Amino acid sequence: MPASPAGTPQTAELPPQPSGPDPRTRAGAPVPAAPRVAWWAWALAGSLFFAYLLLSLRIHEQLLSHSFDLGIFVQVVRSYAEGRLPVSEVKGPDFPVLGDHFSPVLALLAPAYWLWPSAKVLLVAQAGLIAGSVLPLAFWARRVLGPPAAAVIAACYGLSWGIAAAVAFDFHEWAFAVPLLVCSLTALGDGRPRAAACWALPLVLVKEDMGFTVAAIGLVIAWRGARRLGVATAVAGLLASVLALLVVLPAFHPGGLDGYLASHGARSAEQAGTGGGAAQFVRAWTLGLITPQEKVTTLILVLAPSLFLALRSPFVLVALPTLLWRFGSGYPPHWGTGYHYSLLVMPIVFVAFVDALHRRGTRGPSLHRYLAGCAAVTLLLLPHFPLWQSVRPLTWRDDPRVEVAHRLMDRIPDGATVQASDALVPHLADRAGVSLHGWPDSRPSPQWIIVDTRVAPERRWPLSRVQEALALDEARTGGGYRTEAEQDGFVLLRRGS
Repeated sequence: MPASPAGTPQTAELPPQPSGPDPRTRAGAPVPAAPRVAWWAWALAGSLFFAYLLLSLRIHEQLLSHSFDLGIFVQVVRSYAEGRLPVSEVKGPDFPVLGDHFSPVLALLAPAYWLWPSAKVLLVAQAGLIAGSVLPLAFWARRVLGPPAAAVIAACYGLSWGIAAAVAFDFHEWAFAVPLLVCSLTALGDGRPRAAACWALPLVLVKEDMGFTVAAIGLVIAWRGARRLGVATAVAGLLASVLALLVVLPAFHPGGLDGYLASHGARSAEQAGTGGGAAQFVRAWTLGLITPQEKVTTLILVLAPSLFLALRSPFVLVALPTLLWRFGSGYPPHWGTGYHYSLLVMPIVFVAFVDALHRRGTRGPSLHRYLAGCAAVTLLLLPHFPLWQSVRPLTWRDDPRVEVAHRLMDRIPDGATVQASDALVPHLADRAGVSLHGWPDSRPSPQWIIVDTRVAPERRWPLSRVQEALALDEARTGGGYRTEAEQDGFVLLRRGS
């Protein structure tokens, strides 16, 4: 070592050190350095996209998709692609969908529909949006917990039961909300409140009730220190939902505000078996948010993948608006684990799980126990939800009736007016004016009617076998229709000229 003129050893001058805590440190615990490119995260997202897409397309090809909701959404996207405000024949003749739900975000699918005018383009988009939401969660978890923990959490999220149930049940506009939610909450977890607010605000374009979720995100932003920004975000979310619910939707609904409120209240009341309006509302809330037991079961299953540690993060509060309207609803399917109703809460719970682990400074054996528990719960629930169908041989067994159905539907010309059974509507919605056979709100006297008379009882919705048979007999006898074809339980009728 060279000596100074005074003969003392000379030390190398160190660069100035930044003051304050290490930016890679949270809750006082250092985070292991991670490689720049998390190839495993991209591989995981790609694998999940392939799994989601394969399952949803297979369900659709087996004639297991529905008029409510895939048929409706195809008609909405088709309207946008044709440069029109969205209408749905399934909801009623030329029914303006913006009078039922405020989801202008669906217009983003119009360019894809130009290239591929099919119901399948919606399923591809949904698979991509949900699988893509794994990436911001994985990247954030990797920064704060390390790559191994991030890989486990991201995989458990992608395979979680709420995601699986949604992917297997048609298409829904909530698919757009999932990546926005994850990006918003992970940005807030990274200490970037402005980015969190910017990612949250577009949620108001997904559905009319999402403004309440934006408001919840705003409150968490305020809680985390950015008070003005958080309050502004919360107010913007509330105003957006109030505007959508009380101004926009009634303006497009054929019956105005009274018609909009009556249609939604009456439908929920009819499905719940209660009176309409205030009576239905009072009954739903006097039952409580935890009765019947199905609600408690759903809440336990929602939190179980996080081993209930998500409750220790303020991020879990973002799920409250969704859980409150579901459990306060008078419509029993809202309470359970089926369909797509848990899609929005799964990303919130997993982000809250990561945040709780991070804030507690969980490392070493303790972190490994939580990860093992999360993986165990996810794998334990996996066989009980639809992703498991992908490994069942029955899923990939061809049904000859499907080919018959498509052959008969091909005889219906493009642009014709049609009434069809529930499962056939999505396969005609991209090229015909199709509505639901026998449904009171369907367009009367269509040019064609096609019905599946052998559909299983559990899949016969919304009409019973007797009701559908009576509607078919009426069309054959007094409705002026003649039988064009009848094979393997499918009946194709054409109205006489």
